[in-house]
Amino acid sequence: MPKISVEVPGELLADLDTHVGSDGKFVNRSEAIRASIRKTLDLLDEIDDRHSRLEPEPRSADGDRPESGGENDRDAHEDDGVRNGE
Repeated sequence: MPKISVEVPGELLADLDTHVGSDGKFVNRSEAIRASIRKTLDLLDEIDDRHSRLEPEPRSADGDRPESGGENDRDAHEDDGVRNGE
């Protein structure tokens, strides 16, 4: 998995930390950030779909969609790092 580095304002990081750890919804900051990115990308896809801006997903020679890539990968990891029952 590629690693990235970002600068985050202190108040945003403090708010994130309230949702991370033994009392939080997420196991660690990385899981919380990945979940947030996935949710944001899903919302952007919905907006693009409403405005007919999404390109159709490519199909393989046999007519099936590829196994990896795009929105389906986000769905497959939707629960990564989220604590059960919350």
